Amino acid sequence: MSQQLAVFPAFFRVAQKRVAVFGNGDEAFAKVRLLLNTEASIVVFADAPEAEFAQYLRDRGIEHVAAAFAPEQLDGAILVFAATGNAVEDQSIVLAARERKIPANAVDQPDFCDFFTPALVNRAPVAVAIGTEGAGPVLAQMIRAQIDQLLSPSLGVVASLAASYREAVDRLVPRGVARRMFWRRFFQGPVADKVAGGDLAAARREASRLLDAPEKARGHVWLVGAGPGAEDLLTLRAQRVMMEADAIVYDALVPQTIVDMGRRDAERLSVGKRKGCHTKSQDEINQLLVTLAAEGKRVVRLKSGDPLVYGRAGEEMAAMREAGISYEIVPGITSAFAAAADFELPLTLRGVASSLVFTTGHDLTGEVLPDWARLAVSGATIAVYMGRTVAASVAGRLMQAGLPPETTVAVIENASRADRRLLHGTLKDLPDLENRSELAGPVMVIIGDAVAGANFERSEPLVAGKARGEKKNIEAAFGRDEQILN
Repeated sequence: MSQQLAVFPAFFRVAQKRVAVFGNGDEAFAKVRLLLNTEASIVVFADAPEAEFAQYLRDRGIEHVAAAFAPEQLDGAILVFAATGNAVEDQSIVLAARERKIPANAVDQPDFCDFFTPALVNRAPVAVAIGTEGAGPVLAQMIRAQIDQLLSPSLGVVASLAASYREAVDRLVPRGVARRMFWRRFFQGPVADKVAGGDLAAARREASRLLDAPEKARGHVWLVGAGPGAEDLLTLRAQRVMMEADAIVYDALVPQTIVDMGRRDAERLSVGKRKGCHTKSQDEINQLLVTLAAEGKRVVRLKSGDPLVYGRAGEEMAAMREAGISYEIVPGITSAFAAAADFELPLTLRGVASSLVFTTGHDLTGEVLPDWARLAVSGATIAVYMGRTVAASVAGRLMQAGLPPETTVAVIENASRADRRLLHGTLKDLPDLENRSELAGPVMVIIGDAVAGANFERSEPLVAGKARGEKKNIEAAFGRDEQILN
């Protein structure tokens, strides 16, 4: 059985109606700022307002009565806020309001509150109010911040535009499924996209086009970077489009917790791409995206990391263009950045490393040495994706190119996630990585002189049994003072 609330959430109509606020200081100031989100006619009773508060009232033309509380001041008000900072005085104001059957709120006194002021997310005319029945105002503000990030800033404009079309929709679109589909497309389709882009005229054209042919839904594909795995590293834009998608097509490396952040009724399709185990070929994935979009669905193609970094997004974009399907790229945090953050590792470092190379270990398995290998010798930091099974080849070819065997190496499994694992060593140690069969998650290898500036306190030696002193020698070689570290 669900828990029951002690309050009933509701919205008061306050436009052009009198709302009285009593108080001179911060408490009253906060209530006035909250009320300015509405069209209420605010009157502030403050006999000695603090200077900043008084200036705020003057600047915004808010009615100010410089007088101590008197019961007749409540006449004509529909809501009352007692915010004097004096508990006894606030109680007397509330009791006087109750005698007049006017709902009142005393700051920080739940027993003297006929209503509670929520934490507010304002996308007028859309409003989200979060309440805790006075038990946890800070918690309400934390929730408000999360919701504020999820809702597009243009949501209110879309809602206002929808209101102007409501009469025409009621007249032209049949009730039931057809009308629900129309409004779903209105709020989640090209109309909302144009509003978000600041082109209201184009949004109106899209709305009229949708009204003329409501049965023809236009498909769209987002190529979305899911980041390295931690849910809170997903971008705000990625969260928003996942809530708009009809279908989510995701790779095996994307954690289920992130897939589940999509809209509850969205179709979820795993294409299971892992090394040596692809449930669908890339051509099949391309065709799946085209087919879903051609059916009028809005599709999120969810990829680990960033879609443009070893995500084969180029092939998918080409398929979309060839099929005439509209698409967008939503960047994600690539694994190299998350791995560096876990290690507190500077990928570039003044005077040491001024360039950064992203590559895969397989680039070093061919006959020809890649051009970027020479950059490693000149001091570039090398971030190797998917390098565990070819670690010996990577190490051998880089040393062949002239990179010193003592060059520092950082290895990160499951970057950014709770089950991350950090290992450190040198380039000559790297072949041992191929023997670490327990590293089942995605592995990132970072190589270069700048790596010696990492924090090795939370990592373990790459080669089992290596002394802790060797780790300190690596740090000392980079110019660190052991005494400071200890």
